[in-house]
Amino acid sequence: MNERHLRKILAEYETYFNAHRPHRALKQASPLRALPDPVDADIHVSRRDRVGGLLHVYAQVA
Repeated sequence: MNERHLRKILAEYETYFNAHRPHRALKQASPLRALPDPVDADIHVSRRDRVGGLLHVYAQVA
């Protein structure tokens, strides 16, 4: 681990925080995205691990 590794991890976390992570104050929207549309009860979700599994990104599968 060195400074380059730390900068990479921090950049990835910043992207996750601003583009994927739901924020309670924004009604579960991300700061860089519009409010999500309502979903049906019968959905399939995929999960991608980020930063070695410390963060998880969920997406609706078509």
